[in-house]
Amino acid sequence: LQILSKGELQVSDKERHTQLEQMFRDIATIVADKCVNPETKRPYTVILIERAMKDIHYSVKPNKSTKQQALEVIRQLKETMQIERAHMRLRFILPAKEGKKLKEKLKPLIKVIESEDFQDQLEIVCLIDPGCFREIDELIRSETKGKGSLEVLSLKDVEEGDEKLQ
Repeated sequence: LQILSKGELQVSDKERHTQLEQMFRDIATIVADKCVNPETKRPYTVILIERAMKDIHYSVKPNKSTKQQALEVIRQLKETMQIERAHMRLRFILPAKEGKKLKEKLKPLIKVIESEDFQDQLEIVCLIDPGCFREIDELIRSETKGKGSLEVLSLKDVEEGDEKLQ
């Protein structure tokens, strides 16, 4: 009973190696899914990310989640290659009276404003860094007291299709 309650299951070397390889692949997949080349706005392939991770000698930590490690890998890869998180496309609809004041508070968090429409309410379509989403959401909720709305148009803004050569 004591062995069953306090003992540890022994994992063979091959099992451990396979598990770490799988985590390494999962991390590379998450990074490839969330990141783009900032110049072309095109996603990187998983194989390219895996090779880059090997080049920076990234070692997998089996007790940390793959998502946490993927964010860590992105930070480390920024030092050696051109990579950044793909921007999120959002639409805010803000009431007229709070709109102007709130826009000034949101400006530092917004990367690119794509369109802005101000009739009876302020409507902004913009690109943001995914890390700022929670902060923007809380700001809109607290400032408009539930009257403003935030809509995610796309989770990642990437260029698809074949690249045109001149």
